[in-house]
Amino acid sequence: MKYLIVGLGNIGPEYADTRHNIGFMVLDELAKQEGAKFYHMRLAYYSEVSFKGRTLHLIKPTTYMNLSGKAMNHWMQDLKIPLENVLVIVDDIALPLGTLRLKPKGSAAGHNGLKHIEATVGHNNYARLRFGVGDNFPKGRQVDYVLSGFDDDEKPELPALIDRSIEMIKSFATIGTELTMTRFNK
Repeated sequence: MKYLIVGLGNIGPEYADTRHNIGFMVLDELAKQEGAKFYHMRLAYYSEVSFKGRTLHLIKPTTYMNLSGKAMNHWMQDLKIPLENVLVIVDDIALPLGTLRLKPKGSAAGHNGLKHIEATVGHNNYARLRFGVGDNFPKGRQVDYVLSGFDDDEKPELPALIDRSIEMIKSFATIGTELTMTRFNK
């Protein structure tokens, strides 16, 4: 069984470790834990790991956030992975830091990466792991907020949240969306 795990983010050192790049951060840690490396390939940094007889194809799109669907679509076609075996990891300002939610589908909720994926695949019926990054920003300043780093008081929480995200990815690939939601969503 093959799965495509798409971590959303923006390439470049100026975006590293920002809230908007949590998808990249989760996949970087997953690859590190599994001893895998990312390679620059078509439209994405690509890696793969095996888990319980499944192959998890990890991509970090190099298209920048607003064109994430282009990379996701290419790799789905190239690897012949059906949409039900795709999981998108995305930052979510509607959830407080510390909240992780797996959803089988849903709206883009203003997130440009999800908007482009939805436009590319033609609907919003794909699983996503929403990683809460909080909403501690003044009205109209959300772009600055998601493109900023985590606050010093938030950073100690990140390793455990990233590890839990990895558990959820592996659970998605082994027991599916519904059972993973029951087990992990709070």
